[in-house]
Amino acid sequence: MNARDSKQDARSTTASGAPAPSDRNSLTIGPDGPILLHDVHFLEQMAHFNREKVPERQPHAKGSGAFGVFETTHDLSAYTKAALFQQGVRTEMLARFSTVAGEAGSPDTWRDVRGFSLKFYTSEGNYDLVGNNTPVFFVRDPMKFPHFIRSQKRLPDSGLRDNHMQWDFWTLNPETAHQVTYLMGERGLPRTWRQMNGYGSHTYLWINRTGEKFWVKYHFHTRQGMAFFSNAEAAAMAGNDADFHRRDLFEAIRRGDYPSWTMSVQVMPYADARTYHINPFDLTKVWPHRDYPLIEVGTMTLDRNPENFFAEIEQAAFSPGNTVPGIGLSPDKMLLGRAFAYADAQRNRIGANFHQLPVNRPKVPVNTYQFDGHMAFEHRGNAPTYAPNSGERGWSDATGTVEDGWEADGAMVRSAYTLRADDDDFAQAGNLVREVFDDRQRAALVEQVAGSLLAGVHSEVLERAFEYWNHIDAEVGRRIEEEVRAGTLNGIAGGAVTA
Repeated sequence: MNARDSKQDARSTTASGAPAPSDRNSLTIGPDGPILLHDVHFLEQMAHFNREKVPERQPHAKGSGAFGVFETTHDLSAYTKAALFQQGVRTEMLARFSTVAGEAGSPDTWRDVRGFSLKFYTSEGNYDLVGNNTPVFFVRDPMKFPHFIRSQKRLPDSGLRDNHMQWDFWTLNPETAHQVTYLMGERGLPRTWRQMNGYGSHTYLWINRTGEKFWVKYHFHTRQGMAFFSNAEAAAMAGNDADFHRRDLFEAIRRGDYPSWTMSVQVMPYADARTYHINPFDLTKVWPHRDYPLIEVGTMTLDRNPENFFAEIEQAAFSPGNTVPGIGLSPDKMLLGRAFAYADAQRNRIGANFHQLPVNRPKVPVNTYQFDGHMAFEHRGNAPTYAPNSGERGWSDATGTVEDGWEADGAMVRSAYTLRADDDDFAQAGNLVREVFDDRQRAALVEQVAGSLLAGVHSEVLERAFEYWNHIDAEVGRRIEEEVRAGTLNGIAGGAVTA
């Protein structure tokens, strides 16, 4: 690509095309304080610099996706100034759906959480929303994330998937209870990607044009209606068509049956976060709708299949660190860790210049000081490669309090979140079982969990699993234990959780 006219650049941008905050000052707690992990621009600059001289995704390897459009149908200007969420705006987008644990060749109907990743090609740069088909996740601290993923993968000796190590990790980390309850229920086996909901899961920051701030959670409700496989149906489909979900989405769009979702948000006033009875930044928790009801935003419709799977889906790179003006991160520890880790995983997987690939490239001009490295395609001729510079190439130099930041104080520590009145690891999982599941769903949950525990879970891990479910719901826990003990006596073995 030819060099662009540098005189047209008023300031620098991030690689995703959004305005860069500063090319001279990193984000710190006070002028003399530590650099913060959510200084995404600084981390991107350093990570790319480390790769200037120059594989299958780790989680979410099996998946596919499609292109479409997001239309904002309601007035959200009171909450955010983000261009894509202004009433009447239509934004091109890409969606990728996936499993978490399975490899690229695994059946996509296995029981698992489904990834729900979205890339919006906005007029202010790319905005990525990386979520799942559940509103919560297994862990709340990114330090645990690689350990969790390894527990869902394969044993080092046999190379086999193993229920025992999954339950070992889950029962040693009670915060997993809410997500495990979702996984063991119907949402662990969606019938198609078109018939499942999606969630941003994390808490994000929205800023309106007057500088007022709000905390938000994203919800995408399928307009096709939710539908699920039974264990038997999913197992049969895994044998008959390991690519069933991928095939279903592609063929539906090809015949003109375009799937769509209604996007809504929960909005929490900025000050409420200080006193709310649960930690609003804990990824293992939901905000009850009675406290923060859904506000409809718009509609996402997928209407175009990829022309080349590798170029447009396999090379698609998502990161929650890709935000735009009017949208920021929150103190959610998992979100802050992912803001760095996701983009860095793509640098390792498809190269330091993955953002130059057509599927990842913003629709707006990019003026980033990331340059060279493997497979560098775009260049700026002999324009300065550093900032500040005495040439005519724009650069950024914002100083002072940042618009999308929040207050932080206290000593630097390694600690769990400070507990609030209702910050219990099992309470929301128990509410899900008692208040959302009906008798049929509870019976299926008991059958699924018991079958999983019978598939090789033993010794103290099995006993911890019984205790784990008794904490979630005493009656369900009792029924699970009875089935497992009866099955053990009768020599019955159950099926694996995810594969």
